[in-house]
Amino acid sequence: MRLIALVLGLLLALGGPVAPALAATEEAVLAGGCFWCLEHDLEVLPGVLDVESGYSGGKGANPTYRQVSAGGSGHQEVVRVRFDNTEIRYDTLLRAYWRHIDPLDGGGQFCDRGDSYRPVIFTTSANQAVEARNSLVAAARELGKPAAAIKVTIRPLAKFWPAEGYHQNYAKRNGVRYNYYRWSCGRDRRLDTVWGRRARTSQRWKGG
Repeated sequence: MRLIALVLGLLLALGGPVAPALAATEEAVLAGGCFWCLEHDLEVLPGVLDVESGYSGGKGANPTYRQVSAGGSGHQEVVRVRFDNTEIRYDTLLRAYWRHIDPLDGGGQFCDRGDSYRPVIFTTSANQAVEARNSLVAAARELGKPAAAIKVTIRPLAKFWPAEGYHQNYAKRNGVRYNYYRWSCGRDRRLDTVWGRRARTSQRWKGG
């Protein structure tokens, strides 16, 4: 008992017990066209710990880029975002996600066409599902559109499959190629058209 008391006293003197580092870590899996771009866009947000490119949505195990990009796999290009929810809330992360995609396009994103590029929010809990649906309504309201005009699908996450190593951190490792691809794909021009001054931000919803 005396030893326990001494340990507790030492912990209190040091500022109390430290919560496990993973206690505040949450994950979000999001599809919004090319995963190179979404990875690069979201990894800079304060509170985001890391972003990994991958595939989700289909039934096949261990999908490859060739299989997914060919179509028919059911998988979308996605990113898995690990974030500290004491520093950035899930709804804030979702606002950033929406402002980095074209939610009116369900046939792909920007110059990338097909099912593997369509926008999807994959939820990992009942709470995430509620917040995702709320964010869809808020996005539609900000854009002055009915919710039915929003083409982003919300569905439970079944499995995240990491993409090949050469796809990870692509923007940092291949800056010239990445910047040319992003420009030629018209991603930012379309974002500016859809979202105006709120493009590429996590500002609170207009009219919310």
